Amino acid sequence: MNYQFETRSITLQPGKRIYFSSDYHLGVPSAASSREREKLIVEWLEYIEADAQTIFLVGDIFDFWFEYKTVVPRGFVRLLGKLAELSDKGIELIIFTGNHDMWMSGYLTEELGAAIYRNPVSFNFITAKGTTKMLVGHGDGLGPGDTTYKFLKRIFESPFFQLIFRWTHPDFGIWIATAWSKSSRAANVNKGEERFLGADNEWLFQYSREVHAQNPHQYYIFGHRHLTLDMQVAIDSRYINLGEWVTQQHYAVFDGNRIDLKKFTPQPA
Repeated sequence: MNYQFETRSITLQPGKRIYFSSDYHLGVPSAASSREREKLIVEWLEYIEADAQTIFLVGDIFDFWFEYKTVVPRGFVRLLGKLAELSDKGIELIIFTGNHDMWMSGYLTEELGAAIYRNPVSFNFITAKGTTKMLVGHGDGLGPGDTTYKFLKRIFESPFFQLIFRWTHPDFGIWIATAWSKSSRAANVNKGEERFLGADNEWLFQYSREVHAQNPHQYYIFGHRHLTLDMQVAIDSRYINLGEWVTQQHYAVFDGNRIDLKKFTPQPA
C-alpha cells in the first residue's frame, strides 16, 4: 500500500504550543450531560488560549452533524462561540471529521476560519531546533479489519447518499440521525469503558507501524478509539490516541520538543 499523505508545514512560534483533543460527542448521552461537557470543553479552551498557536480537534466533536444548504444542527453555541473568539484572536483551528460528524461542509470554515480535513494529514512542525513530523487523523476506517464499517463509510461519504439525505426535511433527517446516535459508544459509555486489546490487536497502532515502514513520522496522533494510549512505534516514534471527553477529558500538547498526554482538571472557582 502507498502511504502518501497531504502535507502541511507549521512554524511554531517561541513560547507557543500545539494542542490536540478529540471525541467530544456533543449531543449524547443526554442534553444535560452534553451541556455540562460543553461547558467543560470551553473551560479547557480558556485554560490553554494564552499559549495556544494551533488547536487540533481530531474528529467526532459532535455525535451528529449534517449541513443542509441553509440549516445546521441546533445547539453547541457555547463551543462554537468560543472557537470563533479564539479564531478572531489569531489562534489556528484545524478540524478533522470523524465517523459521527463526517458531513461537515463549509459552515465551520466560513464561521470559524477552521481548516477541515477528512483524511490523515502529515504535518511538519518547524522550530529553531528542527522539524517534527506528525501524522494526524481521526482514525476511523484505518488499519486492518472492521470491513463492515469501511463499507458503510463509503456509502455515507458518497455524494448520492448525501444528496438523498439533504432532500429530507431537517427536522426528520436530524431525528433519524439522533435516534441512530443513541446506539453509539459515547451514548452508552456507562455500559463499560474501552479496554486495551494488546499491541497486536490495536488496529491504529498496527496502522502506524505499517505507515512507519514506508513513510516514517515521529508521532501518529489519532482519536476514535475512546482510549488514551501512548505506545512506541519505533525507537524515535510514538502512537498517541487522544481518548474521549465523555469520561476522560484527556488532551495532548506539543511544546516544540515533545508531546505529552494530559488530563484536564477544572480550576477551583
